[in-house]
Amino acid sequence: MNLGGVEVSQGTADIASRSVEALGGTFDYLTDDPAVARTYTASFTIGENDGQRFSMRVDTGPLFGGGETRAWIAAVRQEATDWVQGSARNEREHVAAKLVSSRGRLDLTSYLSYDSIHEDTYQRLYSEADFRANPRWDRLVGDWPGVPYLNQFYRPGWQTRRNNTFGYLKADWSFSDVASLSAGAYFHRNRGRGDWLPPYIVDVVDDGGGPESELAGLAPVQGGAQLGLIRFVDRDGAAVGPAAGCTSSYLFNYYGSGGPAVDPACHPGATAVQSYRHSHYGKDRLGVTLDEEWFTEVGAAGSRLRAGIWYEDSRRDLGRDWHRMLDPTLSFQWNEQAYWHQYEWDFPQRVFKWYVEETLYAGPVALSGGVKQFLVGVSRDDLFGVDPSLEVDSDSDLLLSGGVTFETPVEGLDLFAGYAENFKAISSTLLEVPGRSLALLEPETASNVDVGLQYAGERVALSGTWYAIDFQNRIFYLGPQTPAGPNYLIPGGGAYFNAGGIDTSGVELSATVQLPRRTSFYTAFTVNDSEYLGSGDPLVDANQGIVAGTDVTGVPARLWVVSLDRSGPLGAGLTAKYTSPRRVSLLADWYADAYWLVDAYVSFSGEALSELLRSTEFSIVANNLFDKAYLSAITENAAWLGAPRTISMTATVSF
Repeated sequence: MNLGGVEVSQGTADIASRSVEALGGTFDYLTDDPAVARTYTASFTIGENDGQRFSMRVDTGPLFGGGETRAWIAAVRQEATDWVQGSARNEREHVAAKLVSSRGRLDLTSYLSYDSIHEDTYQRLYSEADFRANPRWDRLVGDWPGVPYLNQFYRPGWQTRRNNTFGYLKADWSFSDVASLSAGAYFHRNRGRGDWLPPYIVDVVDDGGGPESELAGLAPVQGGAQLGLIRFVDRDGAAVGPAAGCTSSYLFNYYGSGGPAVDPACHPGATAVQSYRHSHYGKDRLGVTLDEEWFTEVGAAGSRLRAGIWYEDSRRDLGRDWHRMLDPTLSFQWNEQAYWHQYEWDFPQRVFKWYVEETLYAGPVALSGGVKQFLVGVSRDDLFGVDPSLEVDSDSDLLLSGGVTFETPVEGLDLFAGYAENFKAISSTLLEVPGRSLALLEPETASNVDVGLQYAGERVALSGTWYAIDFQNRIFYLGPQTPAGPNYLIPGGGAYFNAGGIDTSGVELSATVQLPRRTSFYTAFTVNDSEYLGSGDPLVDANQGIVAGTDVTGVPARLWVVSLDRSGPLGAGLTAKYTSPRRVSLLADWYADAYWLVDAYVSFSGEALSELLRSTEFSIVANNLFDKAYLSAITENAAWLGAPRTISMTATVSF
């Protein structure tokens, strides 16, 4: 309800983008400005899966006796459960405020928000057979099984929680009709925790075959490495293995049968033990921005010069501790005191960016050219003094960009072409794996080209774009989620390496037509070809399952959207989207099926009944109207299930 718009830089990102990860286009989400008059708005939504959302916003109108200063404050509370068994706890609370003030040529803007989220996540599927067997179950369970090997699939144990506080101050100064300056400062504070349920206790102290000290409630061991895994203990608290010759009877084989080592039936008289693993993370960012624009004339041509800088200083912290489940056969309760504090790291990072762009306007032609550069440094400090400090600089080369736009003699028809070199700095996540050499890693880069035309008429808008992306030095991520199960002991959650790149090209076509009776028609069609380039080292490619020339996982070759909307007191809309087959696995010939998704809505404004109800509105939204089973996001040789049909109803009143 606070969204004021979205600025899209398609393909070739805007040169001023504040991102060290912008390898392609960017989205810039803008908050709404305060209303000119005092307004109160309240909205309530109810939906399936126990979904409900309540929001309220107050626009102050003019403050301090004049019209130059206005503000709003808004709050949102929402909650829902999962659509599989209904066992998840998903909650969000959000409070935000914005104030704007104008003093002649000076415009001031301030914003502050706080966000608190608790989410119980979904799990991925790792084989086509699992999807065919049951496309409505992600293999997590809603009831506590009471056996560690099965407890690890308990959905409320796969939870994340985080708090974010963000604010900024910005000043826009038009000190003449041809020159302007914008300066801003911002801060961001993030704190969060991610949980998992490893089906064992990590042996971090050599107890010589006696009672395991990890179960004694002692002060946590700081740092160090695992000596082994403890799954069952005898009555004295010493680790025991399965009975000789025992065969496990488990049928639930999502991560394999597990074998006798995890089966209580193979440990007669023994007690099962289990961990609850917490990964704590946080980030503090402070940044400043400065941008200028200067318009002038160069002979018969007009000129716009843009230049700016961005500096950000941040510190990310990451730690992990392991807690003993009090009785994994009984309930989801754990010892508040950890038995192992695996690591505690800080990641200081500094980012400096500068850019300059010149645009010349000569009759129907606009020609632009620019250059930017990133200077990025990140390091890791081990607060336990066990792992050595690491530091890496990933400064970019000079990154060039440019474009041309030509207004043809046909009114409303423009031709355009653009080129941009983009860059992704080496992230602090690459420093999370101890002992990994950083000397062989290179920052990711991409060169983007767009060529096309667009037409804007009175009732028809058309566009067509051909694009090509040369993505090099791709840093590939191998996460702890594997077909053999989670590797809970990987310190940073995964490993990284360069694995060649991706070559992409395609065509996008779109059309918008305004029809009679407040009706509009929209359609867009994309043909895309994305292939792995390979690393150049056959052994590396074979080890990671990369085959040069094969389809990129998760990327469809065809996309088609058709949408029909009617506005007014009685509104309605219908949208259908087609997604062609997508490669899921690098290691097997698994392609997700093509699918159509249909969404629909009906809205009703109270003004259709009475002038007194002009500020009320009701809407019903149906997502996945025909309840299609499909695979949605695809990553790391795995895929998440798409959500089934979900219907919600919203009532909004403002006065």
